[in-house]
Parts: sequence; structure tokens; C-alpha cells
Amino acid sequence: MRYVEEPHHDGSALYVPDQEPALGARVTLWLRAPRAAGVTGVRVRAVHDGEPRYAEAAPAARRVPGLGRGDVWWRAEITAVNPVTPYRFLLATGRGQAWLTAAGLVRHDVTDATDFRLVCHEPPPRWMRDSIVYQIFPDRFERSRPTRDLPDWALPRDWDADPVIPSGPGTAEQFYGGDLDGVVRRLDHVESLGADTVYLTPIFPARSNHRYDAATFDRVDPLLGGDAALHRLADALHARGMRLLGDVTTNHCGDTHEWFTAAVSDVDAPEREMFYFDPDTGDYESWWGVKTLPKLNWNSPRVREGMAAVLTRWLGPLDGWRVDVANMTGRRGADDHAHDAAAYLRAALGPDAALIAEHNHDASGDLDRGGWHGTMNYGGFTRPVWAWLRGPDLDLDHFLGVPGGVPERDGHATLATFTTFAAHMSWRSLVHSWQLLDSHDSPRIRTVTGSRERHLLALGLQATLPGTPMVFAGSEFGLTGVNGEHSRTPMPWNRPADQDLSTLAGYRALLGLRRAEPALRHGGLRWLHADADCLVFARETEEETLVVAARRAPGEPLPVGVRMEGVHDAADGDEIPGDAPSLSVWRVTH
Repeated sequence: MRYVEEPHHDGSALYVPDQEPALGARVTLWLRAPRAAGVTGVRVRAVHDGEPRYAEAAPAARRVPGLGRGDVWWRAEITAVNPVTPYRFLLATGRGQAWLTAAGLVRHDVTDATDFRLVCHEPPPRWMRDSIVYQIFPDRFERSRPTRDLPDWALPRDWDADPVIPSGPGTAEQFYGGDLDGVVRRLDHVESLGADTVYLTPIFPARSNHRYDAATFDRVDPLLGGDAALHRLADALHARGMRLLGDVTTNHCGDTHEWFTAAVSDVDAPEREMFYFDPDTGDYESWWGVKTLPKLNWNSPRVREGMAAVLTRWLGPLDGWRVDVANMTGRRGADDHAHDAAAYLRAALGPDAALIAEHNHDASGDLDRGGWHGTMNYGGFTRPVWAWLRGPDLDLDHFLGVPGGVPERDGHATLATFTTFAAHMSWRSLVHSWQLLDSHDSPRIRTVTGSRERHLLALGLQATLPGTPMVFAGSEFGLTGVNGEHSRTPMPWNRPADQDLSTLAGYRALLGLRRAEPALRHGGLRWLHADADCLVFARETEEETLVVAARRAPGEPLPVGVRMEGVHDAADGDEIPGDAPSLSVWRVTH
């Protein structure tokens, strides 16, 4: 438990009580210094208008239950001068000076890239802080009626008899017939998992089952039940106190979209400026060269105004949006309007709507800029969890786009990845980002782990670490899939053989634990121990401390030095047992 002896600060309310500082506000910061660290003085270095300034911290009386009751708490105040004010701590110790940044304690000079951040941009909606998100791919979730009146592009499939085509011809055309009224029928199931927010992949008319090639943004696909079905679903969710998010492509539309058909049919059409046309050949830019997905040109006021109108039009039934390939929106060659586009859309949506960016690698450069509230945290969560808990027989040809399959990494490398990504974004962006084990664009977590035990251990990390859990429909039944298309399996409502009920029970228990324990939603994060097969951390508030231990393989018991009461899969005691695989949670009792 060597990390317990290191000074600690994070951006949670325990260390930064004002979680929504106004520009120009004086903000209190707390630093926790165990006596073993030998801290004799503390200064805060904050960057004001690009120039570092230093403020003295002083020891202050503060009683926080949990680990380290003899710790010294240092208090300082700084001013939130800029919309994002970076800060770090300069510590005087018996071993000389040290810096404490979001990346940890170092005794050499480091760049500002991992400084803590006070963020004064308008905060995300408060309802997002407690969310558990459930992702639904509408065509594969549930049908309210037999499939009929299919368009000419659709390849009809039997819900329970025809397996999903994982690649090649037919993948985008296979059609199972799920609709929005079908989602309404299964809301008891969604709510039973502890989820309170439903995220639907695109619902606009298109010529594919995934609908990322929208033909219009002005109406809901009649195959899903049309606008009326969306309102019925939204009303049913809102009546339960739940929320509904849509999925929109701000980077592109479909080649049958009215904006593009007008642009391609007349070189003098006003819509022509909304896309990238080669003046000599007439060819146009598209997403990854897929010609059915023409890229939108954010130099165009028509694009800006048109997309803002789309996102705001559907507010009411929708409570916000997930933005597809947000990392590419507004970017092409010398053009880079990504941050302006995100901030523009967020301002248009207003303070109560969520705006989450898809980004499958390092999203930190696009966060904390008054745009996206958070990201789909593939890089900082999904990848390290996969690498730590992958099954021995896993055989995938790439790792979320990285060639070479999923490497096997130990707990030290996993912790390093968690902390590296978290250190490059504010606490606010971290906790509002979606922590996901899989999605409609990835292999299923059960395929990655190869076992129920490791699958549930991964879920335990998702339920207990900071960030917003996002569950892809079907993973709670232990469904498998080797890629995104293969993972879009129709839900096994009438296939008992495909329902792993013990996995389902695990989802209800672990997500229910997160729902029940405020420290798992709002507490800070202090890493306590890491070895190859075990990760231990604390989630701390002013009221309580929870200790979480994740073990992938058996090991020696770890003494904690305080009394703990078991909260999940744990007996009372003062040590962490060596049994594995296991996810155990305790509450510190003194």
C-alpha cells in the first residue's frame, strides 16, 4: 500500500469544493499529505494569462474519515483567472523539492501538460453526474410488430434464426426489424440494470441498418415508427425519471441527404459550399473515402446553422446527443474548426442538454474547451481494461484500430494507462466521459475476456472507477462478437440458451452498487496498490471512504491497517484477501 504514503490531490469535491467555479472566483484547494511523506511546505503554482503565479498553502484543521486519519491537510486559495486555469503543487520535503501534478509526484521538472485544471466553462447538466448509460442499436433491440414494407436495399433476417453477418456483402443491409416501440416494451429490463439514460444509435432515414448515412435529419425513420414513436419512447422514459440521447453525424451525412443531392445536382446551388468539391474534377471529400458519406465543410455558415438547427430541433424528446466521429468534425487538411464547432453546438443546445464526443484514441486535446462535455473513453478506459483482462485464447487482428491484436499487460501498465489519460483532462471531463467495456463498434467484452469471471471483473472496474458507465445492450447477457458488426446481435429475449443469467445478475448487482453508493459517483480517486494481478483504489468523500480491490489472479493478502466492513463480495476485516478473480468493495469504518 505504498501509494497511501504519497501526497494526494484530485479535482473531486473533496479537494476542490467548488465544482462549478465562476470566472474570476476565488477557489479553495486542498492537498492531503501523509506524515510519512515529510512535507514541510506547500505552494500552488497557477497559470494566469499564460504566466505562472505562486500562492502559499498552510496546514488547516480538517477531519475526513477513512484512510490516513493522521494526514496533514494543506489549504490554499487561487483565482480562476481564465476559462481553464492550470495549477500544480510545489512541495518542500526532507528529500528536496517535488512537483505534484495530475500525473503524480515527481522530483524533476515537467511540462504543464498534466497540470490540474479549474474549468469555468458552463458546467455539464447536473443530471449527467449520476448517469448510467445504456446503448441501444435500434434494429437489434426489440420489435413491436412483424417486419413489413421493407425498402429495396434491406436484406430481411429472422431475429432468432439468422446469425449476424460479421463482414463483407450484406453487413450494412441485413435488417432484423427492431423499432422504437420495441424499446418501450423493454424499459423494465433497462431500469432493472440501474441505467437511467438510454442512448440510441441513429434514428434518421437512411439506406443502411446503422443509419449513419442519414438521408435527412428532419424526421425519424418510418421503419422505427416515425416521429410519433420517438415521442412515445421519450414520454415513457421521462415518466420514469430517465433520459434519452440521440446520435448525430456532425462530420458527414448520407449521399441521399437533401443537402448533398442539391449540392451535387447544381454547381451553383447554395448547398454546394456545405461540402468539399474538387473544382476541377467535381469529386467530393467523404469519410475515409466512403462515397456514401460526404464530408461536411464547417467553413460554411450553412453547415453551422444547419447542424445547430438539427440538434436543437429534437430537444424535448431528446435530452442531448452523442456525436459520431467528433474527432474529425471540422477537420480537413489545413482546416481545423473542431473546437469552434463543438463550442458552437454546445452553446446552441443550452445548459441542460448532454453533448458527448466519440473519440477512440486520445481525446484530451478536444476537451475542456467549452465544447464536448466528455468523450467515449476508449483510450483511457476500454483499452487498458481489455489489455489487463484479455483471455488467453483471444485472437483479434487489431486492438480498437491498433494493428497487432490485444496485448497482455500487467497491473502496473494498466494503472499507468489509466493515470496517463486522466492526467491530460480535467476531473470534470473525466467524470462526464463514458467508460465503456464495448459498443456497437467493437468486439464484445465477453469475447475479449473469454470468461464470465473476467467479464464481471471488468464490469466491476466500470462500476467503481470515476466516469460514466455505458453498457452496450446485450453484454449483460454475455453476448459475444469479434467486431462491431458481429457484436450487433439481436437481443436474446426468446433465446434462453443465449442468456447468461448469472452475468445478468452481476450487472444488476454491480451497477446497483454504483447507484446506491454516492462515493462511487462523486468520490475522488486515490490509488493504493498495484501489482501484476491486483489493483486497489479508494473512492473518497468527506463522509466516507470505499476501498475497491480488483484481482485477476490469486496473490498474497494485503494488509490495509484499518478496519473495513464488506460492501460487495467481501467480509469485514483489515486486509484484502488473495482470492481471484474477484472484485471486492469495503467501507472504512473508523
